[in-house]
Amino acid sequence: MPTKINPRLASNSSAIRNEIQSAIHSFCREPVRPLRHRWYLSCKYVADFVLALLLAVPAAPLIFVAALLVKLTSRGPAFYTQTRVGEDGRLFTIWKIRSMIHNCESLTGPRWSMPGDPRVTRVGAFLRASHLDELPQLLNVLRGQMSLIGPRPERPEFVPELERELPGYWQRLTVRPGVTGLAQVQLPPDSDLTSVRRKLAHDLYYIRHLSPWLDLRLLICTVFHVLGLPFGIAGKLLGIPDGTAVEEAMSDVLGEMPVPRTRRSA
Repeated sequence: MPTKINPRLASNSSAIRNEIQSAIHSFCREPVRPLRHRWYLSCKYVADFVLALLLAVPAAPLIFVAALLVKLTSRGPAFYTQTRVGEDGRLFTIWKIRSMIHNCESLTGPRWSMPGDPRVTRVGAFLRASHLDELPQLLNVLRGQMSLIGPRPERPEFVPELERELPGYWQRLTVRPGVTGLAQVQLPPDSDLTSVRRKLAHDLYYIRHLSPWLDLRLLICTVFHVLGLPFGIAGKLLGIPDGTAVEEAMSDVLGEMPVPRTRRSA
Protein backbone atom coordinates (compact mmCIF):
# COMPACT_ATOMS: atom_id res chain seq x y z
CA MET A 1 0.00 0.00 0.00
CA PRO A 2 1.65 3.28 -1.08
CA THR A 3 -0.01 5.53 1.48
CA LYS A 4 -0.22 5.43 5.25
CA ILE A 5 -3.67 4.71 6.63
CA ASN A 6 -4.71 6.38 9.85
CA PRO A 7 -6.40 3.61 11.91
CA ARG A 8 -8.80 6.14 13.43
CA LEU A 9 -9.95 7.21 9.98
CA ALA A 10 -10.13 3.71 8.55
CA SER A 11 -12.79 2.73 11.07
CA ASN A 12 -14.63 6.04 11.43
CA SER A 13 -16.54 7.41 8.45
CA SER A 14 -17.46 10.62 10.31
CA ALA A 15 -13.79 11.35 11.00
CA ILE A 16 -12.99 10.74 7.32
CA ARG A 17 -15.63 13.15 6.11
CA ASN A 18 -14.64 15.78 8.69
CA GLU A 19 -11.03 15.62 7.51
CA ILE A 20 -12.09 15.92 3.85
CA GLN A 21 -14.34 18.88 4.66
CA SER A 22 -11.48 20.50 6.56
CA ALA A 23 -9.24 20.19 3.48
CA ILE A 24 -11.96 21.74 1.31
CA HIS A 25 -12.48 24.73 3.62
CA SER A 26 -8.75 25.36 4.10
CA PHE A 27 -7.96 25.43 0.37
CA CYS A 28 -6.56 28.90 -0.27
CA ARG A 29 -7.09 29.40 -4.01
CA GLU A 30 -9.88 29.13 -6.56
CA PRO A 31 -10.59 25.48 -7.38
CA VAL A 32 -10.76 24.16 -10.93
CA ARG A 33 -14.21 24.80 -12.42
CA PRO A 34 -15.79 24.37 -15.87
CA LEU A 35 -14.63 27.07 -18.30
CA ARG A 36 -17.86 26.85 -20.31
CA HIS A 37 -21.19 25.03 -20.33
CA ARG A 38 -21.73 25.59 -16.60
CA TRP A 39 -25.45 25.21 -17.29
CA TYR A 40 -24.76 21.56 -18.10
CA LEU A 41 -24.04 20.74 -14.45
CA SER A 42 -27.66 21.43 -13.53
CA CYS A 43 -28.92 19.26 -16.44
CA LYS A 44 -26.43 16.44 -16.02
CA TYR A 45 -28.37 14.61 -13.32
CA VAL A 46 -31.46 14.33 -15.52
CA ALA A 47 -29.41 13.14 -18.50
CA ASP A 48 -27.60 10.60 -16.31
CA PHE A 49 -30.86 9.28 -14.85
CA VAL A 50 -32.53 8.82 -18.25
CA LEU A 51 -29.46 7.16 -19.83
CA ALA A 52 -28.90 4.90 -16.81
CA LEU A 53 -32.53 3.83 -16.92
CA LEU A 54 -32.21 2.97 -20.61
CA LEU A 55 -28.90 1.15 -20.09
CA ALA A 56 -30.31 -0.85 -17.16
CA VAL A 57 -32.57 -2.83 -19.52
CA PRO A 58 -29.80 -4.51 -21.58
CA ALA A 59 -27.49 -4.54 -18.54
CA ALA A 60 -29.86 -6.57 -16.33
CA PRO A 61 -29.31 -9.98 -18.04
CA LEU A 62 -25.54 -9.36 -18.20
CA ILE A 63 -25.48 -8.60 -14.48
CA PHE A 64 -27.52 -11.74 -13.76
CA VAL A 65 -25.20 -14.02 -15.77
CA ALA A 66 -22.03 -12.45 -14.35
CA ALA A 67 -23.33 -12.69 -10.78
CA LEU A 68 -24.30 -16.34 -11.34
CA LEU A 69 -20.79 -17.16 -12.61
CA VAL A 70 -19.23 -15.51 -9.56
CA LYS A 71 -21.54 -17.39 -7.21
CA LEU A 72 -20.81 -20.75 -8.88
CA THR A 73 -17.03 -20.37 -9.00
CA SER A 74 -16.08 -18.82 -5.65
CA ARG A 75 -17.23 -18.59 -2.06
CA GLY A 76 -19.05 -15.52 -0.86
CA PRO A 77 -21.73 -13.19 -2.22
CA ALA A 78 -21.96 -12.33 -5.90
CA PHE A 79 -22.19 -8.61 -5.23
CA TYR A 80 -19.72 -6.43 -3.40
CA THR A 81 -20.36 -3.14 -1.64
CA GLN A 82 -17.79 -0.61 -0.52
CA THR A 83 -17.84 2.93 0.86
CA ARG A 84 -16.61 5.59 -1.54
CA VAL A 85 -16.29 9.38 -1.49
CA GLY A 86 -18.76 11.28 -3.62
CA GLU A 87 -19.44 14.90 -4.51
CA ASP A 88 -18.37 17.40 -1.82
CA GLY A 89 -16.94 14.60 0.31
CA ARG A 90 -20.26 12.82 0.89
CA LEU A 91 -19.83 9.10 1.52
CA PHE A 92 -21.95 6.53 -0.28
CA THR A 93 -22.06 2.79 -0.88
CA ILE A 94 -20.92 1.64 -4.31
CA TRP A 95 -22.17 -1.60 -5.89
CA LYS A 96 -20.01 -3.97 -7.94
CA ILE A 97 -20.00 -7.60 -8.98
CA ARG A 98 -17.36 -9.24 -6.79
CA SER A 99 -14.12 -9.89 -8.69
CA MET A 100 -11.84 -10.80 -5.77
CA ILE A 101 -11.91 -13.53 -3.16
CA HIS A 102 -14.40 -12.92 -0.35
CA ASN A 103 -13.11 -10.77 2.56
CA CYS A 104 -9.85 -10.20 0.70
CA GLU A 105 -8.78 -7.36 3.03
CA SER A 106 -9.45 -9.20 6.29
CA LEU A 107 -5.70 -9.72 6.80
CA THR A 108 -4.13 -6.84 4.88
CA GLY A 109 -6.54 -3.99 5.57
CA PRO A 110 -7.39 -1.37 2.91
CA ARG A 111 -5.01 -1.45 -0.06
CA TRP A 112 -5.03 -0.70 -3.76
CA SER A 113 -5.20 -3.42 -6.35
CA MET A 114 -1.99 -4.19 -8.22
CA PRO A 115 -1.09 -5.78 -11.58
CA GLY A 116 -1.45 -9.56 -11.31
CA ASP A 117 -3.19 -9.19 -7.92
CA PRO A 118 -3.54 -12.72 -6.49
CA ARG A 119 -6.80 -11.73 -4.81
CA VAL A 120 -8.56 -11.48 -8.20
CA THR A 121 -10.43 -14.66 -9.16
CA ARG A 122 -10.35 -16.14 -12.67
CA VAL A 123 -13.91 -15.04 -13.37
CA GLY A 124 -13.09 -11.72 -11.72
CA ALA A 125 -10.19 -11.14 -14.10
CA PHE A 126 -12.58 -11.47 -17.03
CA LEU A 127 -15.16 -9.21 -15.38
CA ARG A 128 -12.52 -6.56 -14.76
CA ALA A 129 -11.13 -6.77 -18.28
CA SER A 130 -14.62 -6.44 -19.77
CA HIS A 131 -15.77 -3.96 -17.08
CA LEU A 132 -18.90 -6.02 -16.49
CA ASP A 133 -18.21 -5.78 -12.77
CA GLU A 134 -19.04 -2.06 -12.96
CA LEU A 135 -22.59 -2.49 -14.33
CA PRO A 136 -24.34 -2.53 -10.91
CA GLN A 137 -23.16 1.06 -10.48
CA LEU A 138 -26.05 2.05 -12.72
CA LEU A 139 -28.00 1.79 -9.46
CA ASN A 140 -25.72 4.43 -7.93
CA VAL A 141 -26.37 6.65 -10.95
CA LEU A 142 -30.14 6.23 -10.60
CA ARG A 143 -29.86 7.16 -6.91
CA GLY A 144 -27.99 10.35 -7.78
CA GLN A 145 -24.77 9.28 -6.06
CA MET A 146 -22.76 8.89 -9.26
CA SER A 147 -22.73 10.14 -12.82
CA LEU A 148 -22.15 8.04 -15.92
CA ILE A 149 -19.09 10.20 -16.68
CA GLY A 150 -16.81 11.68 -14.05
CA PRO A 151 -13.77 11.05 -11.82
CA ARG A 152 -13.48 7.56 -10.41
CA PRO A 153 -14.70 7.55 -6.77
CA GLU A 154 -11.90 6.94 -4.28
CA ARG A 155 -12.06 5.00 -1.03
CA PRO A 156 -12.38 7.29 2.01
CA GLU A 157 -9.51 5.57 3.82
CA PHE A 158 -7.10 6.93 1.20
CA VAL A 159 -8.40 10.45 0.54
CA PRO A 160 -7.01 12.35 3.59
CA GLU A 161 -3.48 11.04 2.99
CA LEU A 162 -3.72 11.72 -0.75
CA GLU A 163 -4.81 15.28 0.02
CA ARG A 164 -1.75 15.72 2.26
CA GLU A 165 0.58 14.36 -0.44
CA LEU A 166 -1.18 16.21 -3.30
CA PRO A 167 -2.69 19.45 -1.95
CA GLY A 168 -5.79 20.22 -3.96
CA TYR A 169 -6.63 16.57 -4.54
CA TRP A 170 -10.11 17.25 -3.15
CA GLN A 171 -10.95 19.38 -6.23
CA ARG A 172 -11.98 16.19 -8.02
CA LEU A 173 -14.82 16.00 -5.48
CA THR A 174 -16.54 19.11 -6.89
CA VAL A 175 -18.54 16.94 -9.31
CA ARG A 176 -20.26 13.58 -8.91
CA PRO A 177 -17.93 10.61 -9.48
CA GLY A 178 -18.43 8.58 -12.64
CA VAL A 179 -18.77 4.98 -13.74
CA THR A 180 -16.39 5.85 -16.56
CA GLY A 181 -14.40 8.94 -17.45
CA LEU A 182 -11.37 10.50 -19.08
CA ALA A 183 -8.94 8.78 -16.70
CA GLN A 184 -10.76 5.43 -16.73
CA VAL A 185 -10.57 4.95 -20.51
CA GLN A 186 -6.83 5.51 -20.79
CA LEU A 187 -5.08 4.92 -17.46
CA PRO A 188 -4.53 1.71 -15.47
CA PRO A 189 -5.74 1.49 -11.84
CA ASP A 190 -3.78 3.48 -9.26
CA SER A 191 -0.67 1.75 -7.99
CA ASP A 192 1.32 4.59 -6.39
CA LEU A 193 1.20 8.33 -5.76
CA THR A 194 2.68 9.15 -9.16
CA SER A 195 -0.18 7.34 -10.88
CA VAL A 196 -2.65 9.17 -8.62
CA ARG A 197 -1.12 12.52 -9.65
CA ARG A 198 -1.49 11.52 -13.30
CA LYS A 199 -5.12 10.52 -12.76
CA LEU A 200 -5.80 13.76 -10.91
CA ALA A 201 -4.61 15.71 -13.97
CA HIS A 202 -7.16 13.85 -16.10
CA ASP A 203 -9.96 14.39 -13.58
CA LEU A 204 -9.31 18.12 -13.29
CA TYR A 205 -9.02 18.43 -17.08
CA TYR A 206 -12.43 16.79 -17.36
CA ILE A 207 -13.95 19.22 -14.83
CA ARG A 208 -12.41 22.25 -16.56
CA HIS A 209 -13.64 21.14 -20.00
CA LEU A 210 -16.95 19.62 -18.88
CA SER A 211 -19.53 19.64 -21.67
CA PRO A 212 -22.23 17.39 -23.18
CA TRP A 213 -20.02 16.86 -26.24
CA LEU A 214 -17.10 15.63 -24.12
CA ASP A 215 -19.41 13.31 -22.18
CA LEU A 216 -20.81 11.86 -25.41
CA ARG A 217 -17.32 11.21 -26.79
CA LEU A 218 -16.26 9.55 -23.54
CA LEU A 219 -19.34 7.30 -23.58
CA ILE A 220 -18.52 6.20 -27.13
CA CYS A 221 -14.86 5.75 -26.18
CA THR A 222 -15.93 3.57 -23.26
CA VAL A 223 -17.84 1.29 -25.63
CA PHE A 224 -14.71 1.00 -27.80
CA HIS A 225 -12.63 0.37 -24.66
CA VAL A 226 -14.91 -2.48 -23.55
CA LEU A 227 -14.71 -3.98 -27.06
CA GLY A 228 -10.92 -3.97 -26.83
CA LEU A 229 -10.09 -1.05 -29.14
CA PRO A 230 -6.94 0.69 -27.80
CA PHE A 231 -7.40 4.25 -26.60
CA GLY A 232 -4.67 5.38 -29.00
CA ILE A 233 -7.05 4.63 -31.87
CA ALA A 234 -10.39 5.49 -30.22
CA GLY A 235 -9.03 8.72 -28.77
CA LYS A 236 -7.79 9.94 -32.15
CA LEU A 237 -11.07 9.04 -33.86
CA LEU A 238 -13.09 10.93 -31.23
CA GLY A 239 -10.69 13.82 -30.67
CA ILE A 240 -10.06 13.01 -27.00
CA PRO A 241 -6.70 14.30 -25.68
CA ASP A 242 -4.11 11.76 -24.62
CA GLY A 243 -2.18 11.78 -21.36
CA THR A 244 0.62 14.06 -22.60
CA ALA A 245 -1.83 16.68 -23.87
CA VAL A 246 -3.86 16.48 -20.65
CA GLU A 247 -0.84 16.98 -18.39
CA GLU A 248 0.42 19.88 -20.52
CA ALA A 249 -3.02 21.53 -20.40
CA MET A 250 -3.15 21.14 -16.61
CA SER A 251 0.46 22.21 -15.96
CA ASP A 252 -0.79 25.34 -14.18
CA VAL A 253 -2.44 23.12 -11.55
CA LEU A 254 0.10 20.29 -11.43
CA GLY A 255 2.97 22.77 -11.15
CA GLU A 256 1.69 23.81 -7.73
CA MET A 257 1.67 20.23 -6.46
CA PRO A 258 4.80 18.54 -5.14
CA VAL A 259 6.13 15.53 -7.02
CA PRO A 260 5.19 12.50 -4.88
CA ARG A 261 7.93 10.84 -2.88
CA THR A 262 8.76 7.34 -4.03
CA ARG A 263 7.45 4.66 -1.68
CA ARG A 264 7.48 0.95 -1.80
CA SER A 265 4.11 -0.71 -2.28
CA ALA A 266 2.95 -3.38 0.13
